[in-house]
Amino acid sequence: MLVLKALHISFVVAWFAGLFYLPRIYVNLAMVPEGSDAERDRLLLMARKLYRFMTPLGVLAVALGLGLWFGYGFGGGWLHAKTTLVAILVAYHVYCGRLLARFQQGGNQRHHVWFRFFNEVPVLLMFAVIFLVVLKPF
Repeated sequence: MLVLKALHISFVVAWFAGLFYLPRIYVNLAMVPEGSDAERDRLLLMARKLYRFMTPLGVLAVALGLGLWFGYGFGGGWLHAKTTLVAILVAYHVYCGRLLARFQQGGNQRHHVWFRFFNEVPVLLMFAVIFLVVLKPF
């Protein structure tokens, strides 16, 4: 079980690295001046590659987390709260993919400031998950 836990933590860290950086690329994409096709194409390539890389990491993080849950048989309200936050993170990840598709189609309507705030969502969720796991407040 400790190997599963170590792998789970490793994949969570790697997935979060992607969740932190991909929206940062969106900030830069939203700031690309009209007609700067080379810059836009380079950022889109980076975003596509990152999204493709981080998706399996997220799947493995969630799968190993479920394995730990069923293996250890944890219970309590803290675990339900954590699971809810992880579901929100998965939805955030999927929404990042939809935003990427919009950028690729040239249909982004959001300002770079919106993406700066959007970029903070996984940070707040990460803090909440860590506190729930460590403190198990309920």
